[in-house]
Amino acid sequence: MIDPDGFRPNVGIVLMHPDGRVFWARRVRRDGWQFPQGGMNTDETPLEAMYRELREETGLLPEHVAVLGATPGWLRYRLPQRAIRRNDRIVCVGQKQVWFLLQFTGDETHLRLDLTDKPEFDHWRWVDFWYPLEHVVMFKRGVYTSALGHLAKYARQVAGTQAIPQVALESRSRGRRPQHRRRSAEAARGRDDGSAG
Repeated sequence: MIDPDGFRPNVGIVLMHPDGRVFWARRVRRDGWQFPQGGMNTDETPLEAMYRELREETGLLPEHVAVLGATPGWLRYRLPQRAIRRNDRIVCVGQKQVWFLLQFTGDETHLRLDLTDKPEFDHWRWVDFWYPLEHVVMFKRGVYTSALGHLAKYARQVAGTQAIPQVALESRSRGRRPQHRRRSAEAARGRDDGSAG
């Protein structure tokens, strides 16, 4: 399902530990790390697609999370030219996404990356809330900045302002690092608390 402008409807998931760290996963057979995300089926609402993608990519069920907030409307990103398949009947130029912030309420044993025949991820860890802004692929950074910027207010209600400090997000659009204090060097690197095999 691709809209008339060439954007595929999609959902993004920010899974947050109660301490404010977020789930960060490595794509199978790739160096890239990202949040869980996936396309919507024509008969799904964004919420339904989110729960399906959550199960497929992380193994979690609705009872393992609490929805804290969502972005209003669509956030869009364009694919790099090399990733656009021009010989397809309908050309997809990018994704339009609704992002959800979920509080993780389950146990880490519930996280399973191997529930489908073609897993999306092969490793995961908890990282500082703002860490993904500097570590996701360049073409997704604008959407990540918008999504985390919007969802931060919901995250602070659970984890507090020390875990989710204020940042100067407008600096992201100019290519500079966001201005904020890290909780510690360990938080900046992201603690490697979990993995799946």
